[in-house]
Amino acid sequence: MPFVIFIVVLTVLALFACIKVLKEYERGVMFTLGRFTGVKGPGLILVVPGLQQVIRVDLRVIVLDVPSQDVISRDNVSVKVNAVVYFRIVDPEKAVIQVANVFEATSQLAQTTLRSVLGQHELDEMLAERDKMNADIQKILDRQTDAWGIKVSNVEIKHIDLNENMVRAIAAQAEAERARRAKVIHAEGEKQASEMLAEAAQMLGSQKQALQLRYLQTLTEIAKDRTNTIVFPVPMDLLESFLDRGRGS
Repeated sequence: MPFVIFIVVLTVLALFACIKVLKEYERGVMFTLGRFTGVKGPGLILVVPGLQQVIRVDLRVIVLDVPSQDVISRDNVSVKVNAVVYFRIVDPEKAVIQVANVFEATSQLAQTTLRSVLGQHELDEMLAERDKMNADIQKILDRQTDAWGIKVSNVEIKHIDLNENMVRAIAAQAEAERARRAKVIHAEGEKQASEMLAEAAQMLGSQKQALQLRYLQTLTEIAKDRTNTIVFPVPMDLLESFLDRGRGS
């Protein structure tokens, strides 16, 4: 009787050892006597101990933090850049068979690709065209990791760190650019004002009555200040108009 109980217990334990449960986001890459025999799951699967082996593969999106990399831009500026890569395994068979450590391989490839792509751009492009560089890195990684059964969905450059001297140089450049724009705007305003003044002078010169009225208006504005004695010339054109009226009368 004890022997029968022992056999039953051993059978139950062996049965439990054969049963594997894979979650909805997991797949099992099955090997029988060392040979690939299929991808199992999700749910309940049976594995014969000693003859079969199953390797679990997570199909969810994985967030990979790329360590800070020293990058020299095309205009010879040294910066430190780090990024984050979003990818997932779409082919468990390739992810297990084609590469020894899929996460380490993807991380190393992301680091070298980040340095290679950013090194082809100048510093201004790195700062202003980050979305374009993200897309370029994503395309390269997705193409090269396809043989590993990986789909790279997105790459985001997180930080571009500059040394203190370069930060001061960029600030001085920005200040010079703002000063240049201010001077251009001021010169444009002076140009427009001079054009309008020339047009007004031309209009006043073509009509004597308008010129006389403008002269009288100026005298009225000056006369408001009673603290000073002002001596002003009388234009001959103004006198001629009054003399002509006197002669006519």
